[in-house]
Amino acid sequence: MQQAKILYPSRLSPLPRLNRLLKSSHYANAKYVILLDENTYTHCLPYLVSRMRVLEEAEFLVVPVGEEAKSIEIASQLWGALLDMNADRNTIIINLGGGCISDLGGYVAACYKRGIRFINIPTTLIGMVDAAIGGKTAVNIEGYKNQVGLFAQPDFIAIDPTFLDTLPAEEVSNGLFEILKTMMLSNSDIYHSVCQLIQSNSLVLNTEMVVQCTRFKSNVVKYDPFDKSARKILNLGHTFAHAFESFHKSINSPLSHGKAVGLGLWCALYLSKFKLGMSPSLLEEYQNTMLSIIKPHPYTLKDTETILSYMRADKKNVDGMILCVLLQSLGLPLIDVPVDENEIRDTILSLAKLQ
Repeated sequence: MQQAKILYPSRLSPLPRLNRLLKSSHYANAKYVILLDENTYTHCLPYLVSRMRVLEEAEFLVVPVGEEAKSIEIASQLWGALLDMNADRNTIIINLGGGCISDLGGYVAACYKRGIRFINIPTTLIGMVDAAIGGKTAVNIEGYKNQVGLFAQPDFIAIDPTFLDTLPAEEVSNGLFEILKTMMLSNSDIYHSVCQLIQSNSLVLNTEMVVQCTRFKSNVVKYDPFDKSARKILNLGHTFAHAFESFHKSINSPLSHGKAVGLGLWCALYLSKFKLGMSPSLLEEYQNTMLSIIKPHPYTLKDTETILSYMRADKKNVDGMILCVLLQSLGLPLIDVPVDENEIRDTILSLAKLQ
């Protein structure tokens, strides 16, 4: 599967470069549809069109904000809208938004008329360092995350950190956990200093940090595009995270993906300490960092059973065994580690004690 071309920021926005690329003969007959949510319609669409004149005549489709948009019902409505506007196989969908938009828009594009082209322009920190990269598309069903989807690569991914200026502080905090995950996996020299800066509330995001994370994920995906081996390391913390998201939705107390990843990383490190002998100091350092951003829900034993029910449906499981990515030390992850259900109960109840 051909990998997407990533346009990184330089002195200028990558959007004018993308605009020039879309004027090539390869896109001579293209028609453009911009997929976005209510937030990006207000805060990001004007900036995009001002730098990409090729999109001045584009039509746009607006969906609800967040995970609610990632459903078969919304996907079906979008396919119907594409038919109504006579979208053909020369149509290109521009996904302007966070991870929910790139997941949904990629899925809609990959299925419509057996596949049309799409482009991801992430506007959130999570989107830039993780969700928009890698060619995973999906929707949720029956409260379970990303259960229906396929691999499909966009033509381009344009990383423009200017969009981060539109985000509330809460959304930036969500993205920090994906950055921390990437640094754990890449044995980044700056992981410890970033933890200290987060704890002291003095971290200033910069383009170099975003690009470093983006390049790391892109290189992993290039080696293993279909998630068969090495790419599984990117799921560190996510087996727990997706279950936390589903649980909180079920109790009408939504938890953002970023914060769910934050809790999931703690769970992975907690298990890593006991199952792989990971240094306790690494768990302590991360715990102090996490608690400076989010306090865990006081999960009960009854709650753990509900969370376990979601974990049993995780896509990475094999023969009914719950598998996790754990960490031996910074930069040394271990994939497909079987985790006993009692170990999961202990982990979640231990997380609940942190305040």
